[in-house]
Amino acid sequence: MADFGGLPESFSRAIAGLRGVRPRAEISLEEVAAPQRLAPFSFAMSAAVHRCDDEVATGRLVLLHDPDGQDAWNGTLRVVTYVAAELEPEMAGDPMLAAVGWSWLIDALDLNRARYTAAGGTVTQICSTRFGDLAGPPDTADVELRASWTPLDEQLGPHLSAWCTLLASTAGLPPPGVTLLAANDGRPARA
Repeated sequence: MADFGGLPESFSRAIAGLRGVRPRAEISLEEVAAPQRLAPFSFAMSAAVHRCDDEVATGRLVLLHDPDGQDAWNGTLRVVTYVAAELEPEMAGDPMLAAVGWSWLIDALDLNRARYTAAGGTVTQICSTRFGDLAGPPDTADVELRASWTPLDEQLGPHLSAWCTLLASTAGLPPPGVTLLAANDGRPARA
């Protein structure tokens, strides 16, 4: 096995696949420090999603590699992600939001032909109400998705593309090429 700067060749190829993905214009990606204790090798990226100059979603994707594999992973690579987005307050109480949020991930993986196994995670709905002198909007709502899955091959470009699709869905961006009509207050309507 060749060594690329101390990294196993297979992990170096996996990272190259991630670095080769160019997301849609509303999503900015940045390489960040990866956690060091979860696996012998790790790589991480963060993302921000913008709509009308507002940051409406953020995320972090971590690629873990254990050359010996881990039973819980069912492989030697594991993708771990966290995505958070603002919601319209009336959406936060929707009892179907968690199931829909999970379907955004599974649909994104399938749409981008990202082969995977052992997917698991949580979707959390958060509603906040401010009181007293605490500045800000009176009510806010957020959704958070934490998930992980094992890629079935070392070609990870489709997995990062799927993650970008998940970010776009979570942020309420329309599909590429679709323009949203303006809401009554002049802001684009949320998808």
